[in-house]
Amino acid sequence: MRGHRTTRTAALLCAALGLTAAVGTASAAPAASTAPADRATALPSAPPVLVDCLWHPKVRPSAFILACGDGNSRLASLKWDHWDARSAKATGVNVVNDCEPYCAAGTFHTYPVVVRLDKAQPWKKDPRTQRYDRIVLEYPAQRPERFEKVMTYPLWD
Repeated sequence: MRGHRTTRTAALLCAALGLTAAVGTASAAPAASTAPADRATALPSAPPVLVDCLWHPKVRPSAFILACGDGNSRLASLKWDHWDARSAKATGVNVVNDCEPYCAAGTFHTYPVVVRLDKAQPWKKDPRTQRYDRIVLEYPAQRPERFEKVMTYPLWD
């Protein structure tokens, strides 16, 4: 009988240890399943965006309005050489109204332009999204009257 009790006790101990191991594994399972999500957030985030006049985030847009109030200056035919976490660069044209004799009666002129974006910052509307904070326009040839060869503007948030 004594051997039978020893066997039964040993079996109960093994079952208890197995149950403890299973419970320990089950309680560790959620932590293990969140690890891939943690790794995913550690990966590089999406590239910065360019926020347009209607607060839409854009990546590599082909056009962009600079003068949101009246549309008298816009970028068009943009071809992006690169777009990454630090900066972006494109070539295109700046279409600018000369506002002569006044803006409603003015004429739009096109000027070749090199566009650079930089200073990515968290976007106030969605802090998880980086948005470019500055735009630099460089005119390699002709440029609008009263414009410098290089014009730098902060971008809206």
